Amino acid sequence: MSNKEQFFYDNGIVRKFALATIIFGIVGLLVGLIAAFQLFIPALNLDIPWLTFGRIRPLHTNAAIFAFVGNAIFTGVYYSLQRLMKARLFSDLLSNIHFWGWQLIILAAAITLPLGITTSHEYAELEWPIDLAIAVVWVVFGINMLGTIIKRREQHMYVAVWFYIATWVTVTVLHVGNSIELPYGAFKSYPVFAGVQAALIQWWYGHNAVAFFLTTPYLGLMYYFMPKAANRPVYSYKLSIIHFWALIFLYIWAGPHHLLYSTLPDWAQSLGTIFSVMLIAPSWGGMINGLLTLRGAWDRVRTDPILKFMVVAVTAYGMSTFEGPMLSIKSINAISHFTDWTVGHVHIGTLGWNGFLTFGMLYWLIPRLYNTKLHSMSLANTHFWLGTLGILFYAIPLYWAGWTQSLMWKQFNPDGTLVYGDFLETVTQILPMYILRAVGGTLYFVGFLIMVYNLFKTMATGKVTSNEAAEAAPRPAVHKKHPGEHWHRPFERRGVQFTILSLVAILIGGIVEIVPMVMVESNVPKIESVKPYTPLELAGRDLYIREGCLSCHSQLIRPFRSETERYGDYSKSGEFIYDRPFLWSSKRTGPDLARAGAGRLKKSDAWHFSHMENPRNTSANSIMPNYPWLIENELDVSTIPVRIRTLQKLGTPYPEGYDQIAVDDLNKQAKMIADNLRENDIDFEGLEKREIIAMIAYLQRLGTDIDPEIVDSK
Repeated sequence: MSNKEQFFYDNGIVRKFALATIIFGIVGLLVGLIAAFQLFIPALNLDIPWLTFGRIRPLHTNAAIFAFVGNAIFTGVYYSLQRLMKARLFSDLLSNIHFWGWQLIILAAAITLPLGITTSHEYAELEWPIDLAIAVVWVVFGINMLGTIIKRREQHMYVAVWFYIATWVTVTVLHVGNSIELPYGAFKSYPVFAGVQAALIQWWYGHNAVAFFLTTPYLGLMYYFMPKAANRPVYSYKLSIIHFWALIFLYIWAGPHHLLYSTLPDWAQSLGTIFSVMLIAPSWGGMINGLLTLRGAWDRVRTDPILKFMVVAVTAYGMSTFEGPMLSIKSINAISHFTDWTVGHVHIGTLGWNGFLTFGMLYWLIPRLYNTKLHSMSLANTHFWLGTLGILFYAIPLYWAGWTQSLMWKQFNPDGTLVYGDFLETVTQILPMYILRAVGGTLYFVGFLIMVYNLFKTMATGKVTSNEAAEAAPRPAVHKKHPGEHWHRPFERRGVQFTILSLVAILIGGIVEIVPMVMVESNVPKIESVKPYTPLELAGRDLYIREGCLSCHSQLIRPFRSETERYGDYSKSGEFIYDRPFLWSSKRTGPDLARAGAGRLKKSDAWHFSHMENPRNTSANSIMPNYPWLIENELDVSTIPVRIRTLQKLGTPYPEGYDQIAVDDLNKQAKMIADNLRENDIDFEGLEKREIIAMIAYLQRLGTDIDPEIVDSK
């Protein structure tokens, strides 16, 4: 008589997430493609606020990361976890709450980001109500996953499950840590931390969002789906252990390498560099483990598009995880940072690693879910080659563009002046590379559409068994250590303890880096001349954030002669103590604006007005969008008092009761700017009440409260 227990796998929830992956893949890629074309055809911004590059760029990243990749993660985790644990998911109700909750979050992002409702934090742009929803849905996912692990019938947890656990634990910590904010309205908030402290926390989050949302869960999927597709066991169990523990411990330290040559203290920058370089070892250990899993199956790789996708995906993972540590070395980062090289590097990972592994998983999974065969292997091969060419045409021109930008920015004449003093010269030089990048994106998108057609034709010929019958022996009640077993095996039998150990491993680095920056006041020296923003400047800053200006303009001058000659004195940490959020950015499609209102960089109010109305009026060949609505829209001042009160709670030293007179001060400053514009023949009814006045006030403030001689003498 068999002692096996009978149960059913839940394929219905896997199907839902798989369909969402496909649908949001179309959306994410299409928005990214539009943004790529806008970079060399600014007319495609259409003078429509919610279609401008600055607003749809974060929509693209969120759709690609959290909608496409996120749904793909849940597809693969929910399919593989049930089979690895020999158990149905913990709760059908939680599975459905997770699915519909995640899709509603994506819908909220798709509405709010084009409307300009954003925190401006890279990969964390969604405002506080959506942050709360993400936390709830993520906890639901964790309960469902950990509950399944606890009730499992399989005694040992396979390596893929280790990566799923680390993903959930770390993303929970990152999301909570980076979302500490104080709301001042239904959809707006200010972060608790400001300036350099906020920058460190953001890139502790931002780098590790890449690590623990775009990498570790996909490594789990690699460890499950690649051996399945190749019908081969994982190459090395011991290498899996080293790969996992070294990776999750080292990764969390690497965030500061995004802030090299910034005002972050040198000790924190150095830690980021050291641990980033060390990451090469476990990352390449994982790549080797994945590729050598295909030993004996290389003949199939030539003909099987599923394995082709997976091989290129793992290779792209290896390339990205070599290039990332290289870019964290200061001498290389001095060339790459703020250029398109970084964009090319990121897309090798997203298009190659995440995209191709997702495609391989879907091609393997969908026929099995629908109990049929893939409609066309030929179309899958066509998709593979179009996608591969797309990646090459996308990334190589961006590497070329990045080197071109950096070399042009740094080139001097014999007399010590900049060869390319006009920043726009560097922009027009790389437009051909932007065109080639758009060609590559188009090829990749066409290949994706071919996959969509292929998979939907496959679905049409089969039918999903929503509840797939299965059986397995119950897990032994007592977990005894077996003679001669590997030291790691007992940990694999204890899901709760394994989760706690993973949490400890990822907390160490964050605590060592963040706590001193938050607790030790000397790490953020004050500068007496730096004052809080006026109400009008504060309103203009929020407009700058709304329009996504930081997608193309940095506000951080590094201590390089090429930058101080072009922009003015290098940035100091004390300059940013009232910056909530900080706006250092990661990319210079346009010039740095940290000193835009001071010295030789200062432009007249009339210049800024004309530039925002149509950048080609002041800068021929500019690729910046027009912003006519800033001139048409009246500035909403109704929230100014509550903004002032909120910032006071966070420590900004506005005088007691200032919220009561803040709007009056705003109106006085607005009138001064409007009167100045009228002197330059710019006049119409209600000019002083328009949004453009606040934007001008903010831009004219930048860099004005720093006296380099006073700062350097301290």
